[in-house]
Amino acid sequence: MFNFSRSILVLGFLLPWLFGFFVFLLGPISASFYLSFTEYDILRKPVWTGFDNYTLLFQDPIFWKSLSVTFIYAFFFLPLSVIAGISLALLLNQKIAGISVYRTCFYLPSIIPLVASSIIWLWIFRGDEGGLINYFLNKMNITGPLWLSDSKWALAALIIMGLWSVGNSVLIYLAGLQDIPHTLYEAADLDGATFFGKLFFITIPMLTPTIFFNLVVGIISIFQYFVPAYVMTSGGPQYATTFYSLYAYQNAFEDFKFGYASAMAWILFLIVVFFTWLAFREFGKRVFYQGK
Repeated sequence: MFNFSRSILVLGFLLPWLFGFFVFLLGPISASFYLSFTEYDILRKPVWTGFDNYTLLFQDPIFWKSLSVTFIYAFFFLPLSVIAGISLALLLNQKIAGISVYRTCFYLPSIIPLVASSIIWLWIFRGDEGGLINYFLNKMNITGPLWLSDSKWALAALIIMGLWSVGNSVLIYLAGLQDIPHTLYEAADLDGATFFGKLFFITIPMLTPTIFFNLVVGIISIFQYFVPAYVMTSGGPQYATTFYSLYAYQNAFEDFKFGYASAMAWILFLIVVFFTWLAFREFGKRVFYQGK
């Protein structure tokens, strides 16, 4: 039976969320969609230009460069982060004294603010002998590269930095490892299975839900990669680290081309949706769920 007073009470509890959803989420999304079809510099009223922003984007060489930089980063970083995350999780899953301390140490980098960690890595990647990496390379009589000042090495430096903070995924992989039934390993031991046999026929298949989750989250986060490139290189040298999100930011808040940047945001949305759908289509059917 309909209870009016109870419905009003429920609506009252929902109002703060509904207000936040419409004002801070749905409102900006709708405004961004409208602005993507306009020329808008925040000082004057938006001028409707139709699909001009999208047409100009596909003629913009820096737009294509930012896409290629983002794709190259994803191509190398995603597989390396999965391999590093699983490897570290396997090490941290051992029953040894002080393992909780080691787990904490590996997780700490992921909770350091990105701006602070970017400044630390600026010192590590200094091109002269004052940089930590080049200092040790010099001790081995190896001339280190200029890293962030060299267009051939700048993106590689950011990939290395990204691997430093895989603690979040390691924690999730560790939880997945501890959820694998121990009886499977006992049966494999009775059959004389080797370490690699158990790894490829038990551990990895049972970890596929966790791997798939981290893969999808990684795809989404990579296309939003911004802070390290902005703090450490500002997209240089020679646009070698101009990621898609960084280029959208530069258009919006440096050049004040908010309509152009909004069009970039909606193209980014379509790209993320496409690759997420592709991941579900190609990898989702290879995921093994217990009990199914």
